[in-house]
Amino acid sequence: MKPRLTLLTWVIALLVAACGGPATTAAPSGEKVTLRLWSHQNAAFQAGNDAIIAKFMEQNPNIEVTYETFEYDLFIQTLQTSMPAGTEADVIEMFGTWVCSYAEGGRLMEMPTDVMTYEQAEGIYYQAPLDGYYCGDKLYGLPQEFNLENGGALVNPALFEAHGVAYPPKWSTFSDLVADAAKMSEFDGETMTHAGFNYVTGDGLPFAVLAGILQQGGSYFADDGRHFNFDTPETRNIIQLLVDMAQKDKVVDPVLFNNDANWVGDSFFAGNVGIGFVGSWAAGEGRINFPDMKFDYVVIPPYFGSEQRFAADSGWGKVVSVNTKHPKEAWMLAKFMAAEQESALAWNTNTSTIPAMKALVESPDKVLEAAPWLKATFDLLPHGQYIGDLTDRDQLFYEIIYPHVLDAMQGVSSVDEAAQAIHTEANAIVDAK
Repeated sequence: MKPRLTLLTWVIALLVAACGGPATTAAPSGEKVTLRLWSHQNAAFQAGNDAIIAKFMEQNPNIEVTYETFEYDLFIQTLQTSMPAGTEADVIEMFGTWVCSYAEGGRLMEMPTDVMTYEQAEGIYYQAPLDGYYCGDKLYGLPQEFNLENGGALVNPALFEAHGVAYPPKWSTFSDLVADAAKMSEFDGETMTHAGFNYVTGDGLPFAVLAGILQQGGSYFADDGRHFNFDTPETRNIIQLLVDMAQKDKVVDPVLFNNDANWVGDSFFAGNVGIGFVGSWAAGEGRINFPDMKFDYVVIPPYFGSEQRFAADSGWGKVVSVNTKHPKEAWMLAKFMAAEQESALAWNTNTSTIPAMKALVESPDKVLEAAPWLKATFDLLPHGQYIGDLTDRDQLFYEIIYPHVLDAMQGVSSVDEAAQAIHTEANAIVDAK
């Protein structure tokens, strides 16, 4: 997010290729080029990027890469303010589900066909992560992560064993998971000190709602494909399940364990959670901050029925700013980080994220050697579908679904009120665009 750069003389761009974006242009021969790369702050992500950047600069001594990171909320704010002003970095690590909104606003550079075509990318990446970067039949970047927030959870063997719960878990149904989780909740009087199952996060609740709808055969989109349909029995059923686990089964206290207090990644690695509903990426940072803790990542049963069905975000990847003064070099860096198999391997193993690159899942030994807990997620990938165009994904998740479901879990509102509010406010986002 913060700028600093010098201008160079440019070669005239080549004509636009008939099947895609314009070809890239290079800096004058012999000139030293400085590129800026931005990402959000996360120890595991930073370690992964640092290693790849060092190798890139070693192979390209005429290119200097300045890497800047920002706390997550500040990262979003900085993107929103810097991109209209043209002061953003050349290459940005962007969440795939955000990409099309920035591309449609004219803030991102279309990927030139001499870098990669969409057809070539289809052969390299899974469809769900790739399609977050494909907007209006144009490719705007490359994914590194298959973002999976459903179907898996962190498990703490110490708490299982302390409470006499079978480990490793063998859950046939979601009710089996809830029964085990209830045994692991601990209290000091009326105050919960350990949560058996912490699923109360800004991503966890929305993804659970979407998956629950899909598993019942429903859809969260209206017939026009743009508006939403949350005022349904399927929505009420999944919200009721989330409420019951907190209020009846007492696997979590949503006042003490939520997105703002005892967040699942923090509380799990502090030893205060038996089962933590979060993407496997959380294991990467936990491994760095809590190297001595024993944990695993396991598949959890579907909320309804026996078939795993869930919505998947596109995940993190690399895009190039339309304002870069060094388009050829910027795309060189983006492609090196996201499309070189060795780089992709280094990034996914450092971050404990699921690869967007098919080859790393089809031949998983090296990935699993570094992050064995990812194995459980690989079987889930065929059951995911791209989350779709949510108009404003973060607003829908963090300002609408999460707070309304949390209110229902805390007893502030009813399940019906939560479903109706989500439906109304979600559609207001679409109508405001």
